[in-house]
Amino acid sequence: MLWIAIRMLTGDAQKFYGLLFGIAFSTLLITQQLTIFVNLIERGASGVYNAPEAEIWVMDPVSRTTDVNYAMPSTALDEVRSVPGVEWAVPHLRASASVRTASGDLEGVAIIGVDDSTLIGLPERLAQGNKSILSQPDTVLIDDVGVGNLFDDGEDPIGQRLELNDQRAVIRGVADAIPSFTSQVTLYTKYSQALNYVPGTRNRLTFVLAGTGEGDSPADIASRIEAQTGLKAETREDFARAGVDFIIQNTGIPTNFGITVVLGFVVGVAIVGLTFSLFIRDNIKQFGALKAIGVTNGKIVRMVAAQAALVGFVGYALGVMGTVAFIYGFSGNPFFKGFYIPWQIPLISLAAVIVILAITGFIALRSVLSTEPAAVFR
Repeated sequence: MLWIAIRMLTGDAQKFYGLLFGIAFSTLLITQQLTIFVNLIERGASGVYNAPEAEIWVMDPVSRTTDVNYAMPSTALDEVRSVPGVEWAVPHLRASASVRTASGDLEGVAIIGVDDSTLIGLPERLAQGNKSILSQPDTVLIDDVGVGNLFDDGEDPIGQRLELNDQRAVIRGVADAIPSFTSQVTLYTKYSQALNYVPGTRNRLTFVLAGTGEGDSPADIASRIEAQTGLKAETREDFARAGVDFIIQNTGIPTNFGITVVLGFVVGVAIVGLTFSLFIRDNIKQFGALKAIGVTNGKIVRMVAAQAALVGFVGYALGVMGTVAFIYGFSGNPFFKGFYIPWQIPLISLAAVIVILAITGFIALRSVLSTEPAAVFR
């Protein structure tokens, strides 16, 4: 009987492909939008991910994220180093500035100052150059996404001179960094050099990055730092989550993407429901004839379920493959750098497809189950 159900479905090519399109389109829209949403809000934690050595971030109590912060006095570094269990602690500066290129263009940039001796705070990898070049005078590293924002296509940034708050800066390397939420140009330099680039204020230490000894829990040490210094200390995971939560709470991104996902679901129900109902209506005589020869309603339900399962499986696969092709095709675009599909998202899309098919199948089945076999022969 299941084979007959499949033949009935594929025999009407127009409606069969219409059902596949509806499921594939809904899956593509839901999976793609959720993928972009997750990767976009994770950019709020890019500052944490770009400093992989830091196990604990120490900051002023009012600071919220790597970009929303309040500077501390320089004495905070010694206070953190004095806390039992802290193996090392280094200064970290994050500030905004304006840079003028050789062509006269003005661009807002983020200045990140890393520890002079250990260079903790730099991204793990460099696309061009090596970390030792920061020992040269006036040296800065630019992030690879910032290269496209600051220079024309094909222009080599290495050796380019910038005017940074009336100070000279020379680009001698390109960092392979995770872009920030705003894709702002980011310049990395030593902490001592960064102090010359940003306007002078009384307090200029933005964060203290700390590490723990072997066997010590970062969460326990963070609590100890807070109790002893009065500063705010968060583990790497907690501070990354704070950056993501800040984007969710203070932007309309979740609402906008949520509306798109809901529209994808509604469109799927509308297209699949209408097409499936038309398919059942056109084949009502065949179903009635099957009931006339003794096929029970239970078997009819299993037949329709098999038809829905075939359409769902093929359409879902096409939608997921379309999302993979989309992410791969745009992987060269700086906006999509590092984008990936979390394993939870295909499962959410699969659940949405099952719900769509359950709703539409239930609506379509009502007319079949209520059909009297005798009506076929009148």
